[in-house]
Amino acid sequence: MNNDLTHGSVLKTMIRFSLPFLLSYFLQTLYGMADLFVIGRFESADGTTAVSIGSQVMHMLTVMTVGLAMGVTVSIGQATGAGNSEKAKKAVGNTVTLFTVLSVAGACVLLLCTNTIVRVISTPDEAVEGTKKYLIICFIGIPFIVAYNIISSVFRGLGDSKTPMYFIAAACAANIALDFLFMGAFRMGAAGAALGTVISQALSVILAFVSIKRRHREAIPARSHLRPQSAIMREILKTGIPIAAQDGLIQVAFIVITIIANKRGLTDAAAVGIVEKIIGFVFLVPSSLLSAVSALGAQNIGAGKPERADKTLGYAVLTAAVFGIAVSVFMQFFAFEAVSLFQKDTAVESAGAEYLKGYIWDCIFAGIHFSFSGWFCASGRSYISFIHNIAAIAFVRIPGVYLMSVRFPDTLFPMGLATAAGSLISVVICVAAFAAIRAKSKKAQHRTIHAEAEKE
Repeated sequence: MNNDLTHGSVLKTMIRFSLPFLLSYFLQTLYGMADLFVIGRFESADGTTAVSIGSQVMHMLTVMTVGLAMGVTVSIGQATGAGNSEKAKKAVGNTVTLFTVLSVAGACVLLLCTNTIVRVISTPDEAVEGTKKYLIICFIGIPFIVAYNIISSVFRGLGDSKTPMYFIAAACAANIALDFLFMGAFRMGAAGAALGTVISQALSVILAFVSIKRRHREAIPARSHLRPQSAIMREILKTGIPIAAQDGLIQVAFIVITIIANKRGLTDAAAVGIVEKIIGFVFLVPSSLLSAVSALGAQNIGAGKPERADKTLGYAVLTAAVFGIAVSVFMQFFAFEAVSLFQKDTAVESAGAEYLKGYIWDCIFAGIHFSFSGWFCASGRSYISFIHNIAAIAFVRIPGVYLMSVRFPDTLFPMGLATAAGSLISVVICVAAFAAIRAKSKKAQHRTIHAEAEKE
């Protein structure tokens, strides 16, 4: 049964939808954090670096998949809001066809490029072999990673954010257990971390298929719906491609930052890798708000209720700002303790704490522009998200981090601040774009009212 997001209190609906999404993101993030936590207990800094670099590459591929799947959520959400079940089934069927081809082809290409990827990201010599093993195993498992994220996007487009949380919880528990088995008992190092992740993702896909058959049989497409239809494909890709491109370039920017850190030595490389995981955990709230605004906004726009989409955006921005300020202040006092959860090397702990103290301010600005990006997606303007992220990356984040690395070779703190400055640029662009869209909409409404008055 589909969940209607077009009635009732906007705030309550957003909270009810976003909390399961937040928990799902939390559990999914535990995959990477558990890998780092466990390998830090049984391996030295080279093992930690291999997992942190390898998982960052996989995170880039995953967020690009999620970004492309945003087109699925919006397309299904608008069809559901408009009560068009046939269009929703066509969207699901075309999604299955599209992403099956992309996942298999992508896995093959990446396996062929493994050595090149490891070399391009300037992996420290001590961590090269571990990083290769990690990536090869994860690349083989890409079809499972893609399948899980696509099925989850279908659920959310139908207004159901709870069901994906259940099967990712089971998969997360399995991953943690397998980490201790492969890396602890069997001493498989980075390869064990990757193997546990892939097996757990496969489990989540199995549970997802079972769940969608039981809870959303009405969304299961017929064979005819699997046939590619240009109109449906265009609608999905129109929203999904800009988001996938922006998310991919954001991750490329993070990888560039990792390369800069790798060139500073093993200690800074490990510190940056650990902080990226912590930031990924903290960013669960902004990410859940983006998805909530996208799904709620899509259904309400499809139902002809754009004012509810605007209210959802307002509540999301307020929530993001309050959360970002609170966590940023907290980390100024407990950054060292946060990093020490993953590595007991004093040098890594100190370097990571400095980087985290600067980087954490990004949570405020990122949360705000994430919320706006969700609204842009829901309204069919995902290209704006692409523009503001590219501007932030090209003009502030990457050049800023590089300059701070050169000018301050003994601390990572200024590099952290440079990342936050990039998100501030995104916020400025988002606010300006939203104001322009609203002003244009009001002018159109006034012209319509004036034209109707003249006819009377």
